[in-house]
Amino acid sequence: METREYESGRSECPGVTPGIGAATRSTRKRRPADGARRVPTSGRCSVARGSGRTLRTGKQRASRGASARDGATVSLAGEWTSIDWRKAKAQVKRLQIRIAKAVEEGRWGRVKALQHILTHSFHAKALAVRRVTSNKGKKTPGVDGVVWKTAREKMEAVRSIKQRGYRAQPLRRVRIPKRNSPKKRPLSIPCMSDRAVQAVHKMGLDPIAETLADPHSYGFRGFRSCRDAIAQLFALLAKRFSPCWILEADIEGCFDKISHSWLLRFIPMKRHILHQWLKAGYEENGHPFPTEEGTPQGGIASPVLANMTLDGLEAAIRNAVGGERVRGQRTKIHLVRYADDFVVTAASRNSLVEDVLPAIEAFLRERGLNLSKMKTRIVHISEGFDFLSQTLRKFGDKLIIRPAGSAVKSLLATVREQIRRMRSAPVKDLVGKLNPILRGWANYHRHVVSSETFSYIDWQVFQMLWRWARRRHRKKNSHWIQNRYWRVIPGANRFTAAWREKSGKRYTLLLFRMADLPIRRHVRIKGSANPYSPSWQDYFAQHVARKALGV
Repeated sequence: METREYESGRSECPGVTPGIGAATRSTRKRRPADGARRVPTSGRCSVARGSGRTLRTGKQRASRGASARDGATVSLAGEWTSIDWRKAKAQVKRLQIRIAKAVEEGRWGRVKALQHILTHSFHAKALAVRRVTSNKGKKTPGVDGVVWKTAREKMEAVRSIKQRGYRAQPLRRVRIPKRNSPKKRPLSIPCMSDRAVQAVHKMGLDPIAETLADPHSYGFRGFRSCRDAIAQLFALLAKRFSPCWILEADIEGCFDKISHSWLLRFIPMKRHILHQWLKAGYEENGHPFPTEEGTPQGGIASPVLANMTLDGLEAAIRNAVGGERVRGQRTKIHLVRYADDFVVTAASRNSLVEDVLPAIEAFLRERGLNLSKMKTRIVHISEGFDFLSQTLRKFGDKLIIRPAGSAVKSLLATVREQIRRMRSAPVKDLVGKLNPILRGWANYHRHVVSSETFSYIDWQVFQMLWRWARRRHRKKNSHWIQNRYWRVIPGANRFTAAWREKSGKRYTLLLFRMADLPIRRHVRIKGSANPYSPSWQDYFAQHVARKALGV
């Protein structure tokens, strides 16, 4: 017979041997009739002697309490380390697929119910805590100064995520340099607890955002990247009869100026949670400030909120133009968007000025946004334009995409600054610092016409390192410096860091050389692909397999 225990500790089932209890009561010693009290002769008083328990001193009770707390700590830490993360991801993904299917069918009541199940599930909360404690900002606290480091703290955070009575804390505002501008970009840092809540609700928003997203939106979306946006532009502009007029647009302060009223009205999630995120305010230099518009840059849910705000722009442009054909002529209107930067193509300049621009401005105005006059312009494809740090320009009938000149200058400035900072550092540290910078930049641009640019950067880096070595060894001649830092590898002369560990082993670290990286064309993702739709699961399985093979 199974026995279930309630909180009181008593069994739900009757005693198997009821006679034992009766015998015990009958044989228990009674107090003398005259009322005289016995004097305890040991550390066990009359109460303890009658009940069979020993009274503990204060130190013993404190020791027992500490042992219980230690046991709870061990159990919490063990509970966190024993989580099956593969199972947790599978459970969350299953719910997200069901949400996407309900959105496709237009069953919004079911969508709301499935979101409730997802945001209250243990696995979603555990994955949210794992995300905020394993990303780059895991050591950056909010205004409360709290950071979750130990397994016990992470498990306590999972249990503390609540929906009812949730109140977001103010954001910690810092300023970071803005590229190609003397201005600084505001960055708002939420507390760890608010980040975890945002991560949980983002899991419920992602399948909705992916299902309703514009086909050619590539920013802040899973399985999509800048390479897909550039590949889509190549497919649109490379042909002989491709559109030749380009609207290069940028939204001014997109994250900082989105209308709160629009978000609260149209974002499909619990309104009181979203209201807390938007109206939390921020603290800068110890002074509190309210937030009346925008979604904070630095919040986990901010990218998906911005994407859902801008989704529908492609349909608005097409409706304003009147379809793909006007008076029998193809308009060649296409939109390619990455976050708040986007490009619109057209067959004529008048179409962009008279139809497309007013439609975009009306669409953004409804959401509290507007175009940046400084960064928005209309150009001919023969003049070329920059998009996502790459230059697209057509020479006759041939489209050439290469790294933008500003991106090359920025990289060389970064390398030069790193070499200056490490004038007296060990060579292995210098090479270890430069390799990720050079390799990351090259991998980003390896899918376009970059061979000449890679060779140019290699030459510039060689010149910087040669000056660094000459300054480091002023009394040595060029032959000695070359033998000291450069080694002849088949096909090239490579800057090398060589050293010996205490164990006697010799190690060699080569500086990354961009010219050795082969150019590989990128296969773009299909515009209508949805990672949460059941009908696209096989496609994404093949996509992941190709990426694993480096294809």
